[in-house]
Amino acid sequence: MKKVAFAIILFLTVYVQAQEKSVLQNKSEKLIELTGAGKAFEDAIAQIGAGVGADKKEAYKKEAEGTLVEIYEKLAALYAEEFTEEEIDSLISFYNTDLGKKLSVKQLVISQKAMMIGQTWGMKVGGIAQKYAQ
Repeated sequence: MKKVAFAIILFLTVYVQAQEKSVLQNKSEKLIELTGAGKAFEDAIAQIGAGVGADKKEAYKKEAEGTLVEIYEKLAALYAEEFTEEEIDSLISFYNTDLGKKLSVKQLVISQKAMMIGQTWGMKVGGIAQKYAQ
């Protein structure tokens, strides 16, 4: 009888934890959408498929968009590892504000410009390192 009771408690614990992860996963996916990542993914699909012929464009787009479920799930799992449910809720609230909406629109451009700044800086530091390596 004790073994049966233990098994039931263990099952319920695992079940409750799985449900909690599911809620956190869902909230994380909502957060990712609010950050503007969806638009970035759509733009990337269009850019990557620019060379696809017009006769195959629709099939390409459908298949490429089918990969979005997987990337959202993986990114949501990453967010769920790094943030608590309460933090995700706060971030969702922020991205629903005017400032959060503005950030979601501007974030991609800012990130792209920041990468260019970082690359330029990296080349500069690389030159300094070469000077001292000789």
